[in-house]
Amino acid sequence: MQIDVITIFPGMFPAILGTSILKRAQESGRLRVTMHDLRNYTHDKHRSVDDRPYGGGPGMVMRVEPIFEAVEDIRRRSCASHTRCSTLLMSPQGEPLSSPVAEQLAAIEHLILICGHYEGVDERVRDALADRSISIGDYVLTGGELPALVLIDCVARFIPGIIGHPQATDEESFKHGWLEYPQYTRPAVFRTMAVPEILVSGDHERVAEWRKLQSVAKTVASRPDLIHKNIKLSGE
Repeated sequence: MQIDVITIFPGMFPAILGTSILKRAQESGRLRVTMHDLRNYTHDKHRSVDDRPYGGGPGMVMRVEPIFEAVEDIRRRSCASHTRCSTLLMSPQGEPLSSPVAEQLAAIEHLILICGHYEGVDERVRDALADRSISIGDYVLTGGELPALVLIDCVARFIPGIIGHPQATDEESFKHGWLEYPQYTRPAVFRTMAVPEILVSGDHERVAEWRKLQSVAKTVASRPDLIHKNIKLSGE
């Protein structure tokens, strides 16, 4: 998979992308991430990427021209070699990032991520350039760089071969609408806190049933909103 990131702060990415699973994914060739400085697509001496909003108001809005030029340049040079290419605008107004959405995106050969900043981007970017807008939550950050990193990490887990065990992504939280069951490892007893006896019983059927019940119980206790979502989906 190829991911191109358009940003005015390319220096925010190397530390995360150069660590752990994302680093190994790139070294293996399964994932390629390239940062593009949006200021390289400006044409004035100040390399301006923002301007005052029409109609007045606080803050600055990212200009439409450099973003269009950046995306169009990347598409010319890279998208021709991929059968599927999608441009995503990282925005708190977008659809929520979820495991199903990440799995969909992982099936696309080439993603272009647009990182907004300031008070947002010119709406024509959303209307005429981006294929989708993606949000990582109902809050506002100073820019789209952190959401882009979250999306890259989340999507990478669904690329075949990046996560060692093929079942790793199938059993984790949110995959099937429930939080993941509790996990334990050695030692069996730590400061009087013991691992549930059923997990060391060797009875795989009972363990599977226990995990299902714990998953439901944890969801009810921590994320009851997911219960209503599961009921709604099952009724569709």
